[in-house]
Amino acid sequence: MSDMQTHLKFGATWSPTGIFKPGNPKPVLTTPMGYLFDGDCLQVLPTIFDNSVDTVFADPPFNIGKTYGKKVNDSRPDEEYVAWCKKWIDECIRVLKPGGAFFLYNLPRWNIILGAQLAEQGLTFRHWVAIGLKVLMPIPGRLYPAHYSLLYYTKGKPKTFRNIRVPIQTCRHCGGEVKDYGGHRNAMNPKGVNLTDIWEDISPVRHWRFKSKNRKANQLSTKLVNRAVQISTHPGDTILDPFGGAGTTFDVCEAAGRHWIGIELQNCDVIIERMESVNIRHHENDDFVEEQRISGVGQKKTHMTNKPTVKCV
Repeated sequence: MSDMQTHLKFGATWSPTGIFKPGNPKPVLTTPMGYLFDGDCLQVLPTIFDNSVDTVFADPPFNIGKTYGKKVNDSRPDEEYVAWCKKWIDECIRVLKPGGAFFLYNLPRWNIILGAQLAEQGLTFRHWVAIGLKVLMPIPGRLYPAHYSLLYYTKGKPKTFRNIRVPIQTCRHCGGEVKDYGGHRNAMNPKGVNLTDIWEDISPVRHWRFKSKNRKANQLSTKLVNRAVQISTHPGDTILDPFGGAGTTFDVCEAAGRHWIGIELQNCDVIIERMESVNIRHHENDDFVEEQRISGVGQKKTHMTNKPTVKCV
């Protein structure tokens, strides 16, 4: 691990205050924006202080029998899987600041149960976001499963919410607009339409320019993760991802100027490779962020860049 870190093109290490308890594990990777820990999230999370991170983004194994490596068990009995999820969810709630956001990406069958756990622990429901992805096969005797679930809860009233506008949908064949918007098209905001809780513009991550060849398991789109980050945080805020996977969250945070805390049990080498690489790209992203200032005077509007050329902000 240490030999790989010497090749990182980063500046001074981030020195967070008020986040880690004394004696916390040593990270395997540090950057000016974040820390990556190699280990079990249930062992690392207790070393983080209460009320210390701004957003949690969790994409755990779905318990569908995938092979991630010897350290990860993705074939637990249902009751065991749910009990395990509740343990790390409770830890994530503990470290989340009041008003902070909790995003949980999973299959609908699990998020029904896990959403109830979030509510029982006092979090406020914001949205069930349907991510339209036909990456599964049709199942005889059932409807064709065509979406994943992204739960969005907050720890009380949200301290940050940044509205996002997306481009008006057009036909990919003729280029014409798909809807007429009730004849009020000319009165619409030129920056696009308000983002809904159905995201049908997230593509599966199939091309190698968007992911590492050393990790065969599914990887999240940078566009999906970036939306959660932009909706719920400001530059300089801290995002926690207890299941680092391919490192998508950390790559997005580096580009967006957010601090990050990452935990990964199996593939820290893949994450380090991604953070070093200039060849793994971000997905095209035409989102337009509207930020209402706390004072209520005016708006600060930011157009999202597609592919950052600098790894650290």
